[in-house]
Amino acid sequence: MKVLITGGAGFIGSHVVDKALDAGHKVVVVDDLSTGKMQNLSRDVKYYNIDVADYLLKEIFEKERPEGVIHLAAQISVSRSIDDPILDLRSNIQGTVNLLENCRRYHVCKVVFSSSAAVYGEPDYIPIDEEHPLRPLSPYGLSKATAEGYFKFYHKYYGLEYTILRYSNVYGPRQDACGEGGVVAIFLHRLFNERAPVIYGDGNQTRDFIYVEDIARANISALTRGHGVFNISRNEEISINDLLMTIKEILDFEVAPIYSEPRKGDIARSILNNSKAIEGLKWTPQVNIEEGLTKIARFFRDGNL
Repeated sequence: MKVLITGGAGFIGSHVVDKALDAGHKVVVVDDLSTGKMQNLSRDVKYYNIDVADYLLKEIFEKERPEGVIHLAAQISVSRSIDDPILDLRSNIQGTVNLLENCRRYHVCKVVFSSSAAVYGEPDYIPIDEEHPLRPLSPYGLSKATAEGYFKFYHKYYGLEYTILRYSNVYGPRQDACGEGGVVAIFLHRLFNERAPVIYGDGNQTRDFIYVEDIARANISALTRGHGVFNISRNEEISINDLLMTIKEILDFEVAPIYSEPRKGDIARSILNNSKAIEGLKWTPQVNIEEGLTKIARFFRDGNL
């Protein structure tokens, strides 16, 4: 299958590209490199430097005629979405609708969309399943929920097939440790630079961490399986305190964290029920937290800071 992957030079996107190539797909990547990096990309892909919101995206669809699309391109910073909601809207909503229009016009068979646990907001119950009400706490979460609505609209009125994947907290090699990167990458970056990690709040808040290669496998599976919305997670919770302790044990580092004021809108617990994905996508997470942390620590130790 020829697959167009937006955001394919990014952290998650580049791993999806790798898995798509491993599965024998022909891959076309669209990425404006606002956060992606060329060194993340395999040489075995066709690459276009373009914003998904650009009207010229139609020329790529006209030329390449992809059968499947995996849409990962997005503005992913929660804080930036609060500071600049219009940028968030253009990237995550306008860009998605532009992509969907081209998928409709050029008869794409299937679109896989990367959504987020951020659409749920403060949970009513744990673990969160796909039927949980959507109450996003930021423009980022709102933009993902709105984009999901467009996928449902395009299916109902145009027959476009889709799968929406709502990720829990993703971590792994190639994750950006600067700005608003994932907490795992930030902790490792500070530890390898002999700086104390910063924990916001008391550190007892929990998250459901999933390794990036498990995310990538879910995307490839969704090209040919599953319709609708699926949580992609390990369905396991770990506190931020315990996460840091595990990282320090792996590195054999003894550095006390600095505790800071809680971040506005930070929720106490987040765990996603993954049973629907296990059944509908024939997918299971394979990398546990200790193995995943060891892999990313090795990546950072090899000089990828």
